[in-house]
Amino acid sequence: MNGFKDKLINFFRQRYGIDELYKFLLTMFIIIWVLNIFIRSTILYWLNLLICFFIIYRMFSKNVYKRQKENIKFLRIKDKLKGKVKLSRRKWKDRKTHIYRKCPNCKAEVRLPKKKGKHVCTCPNCKKDFNVKC
Repeated sequence: MNGFKDKLINFFRQRYGIDELYKFLLTMFIIIWVLNIFIRSTILYWLNLLICFFIIYRMFSKNVYKRQKENIKFLRIKDKLKGKVKLSRRKWKDRKTHIYRKCPNCKAEVRLPKKKGKHVCTCPNCKKDFNVKC
């Protein structure tokens, strides 16, 4: 019995395992599975099956470098989306007192106090002046 346990441990030692992309895919699998219970769609069934096979493939893969690159790409996309959601929440919270404009030079989002009329602003990133009309 000990020989089988050692072989199993050695088998899993050489595999990629679990990461953030795995957790996201597993969450999507569960959500689609629950939806499919109520909707009964063949498209959702096949999508869920595809996600399941991809999860298993990634988890048991020996190509650790490629799996890490996939996870890094996923984390970049996730962080970008988180930043956009955070900015949208902040814009909504500040909608009565501030406006947000993009700098024409560096494309940075600049938070400005609401003022009537036309005025000149300086971008905190590139230090260039640009006109703003409210």
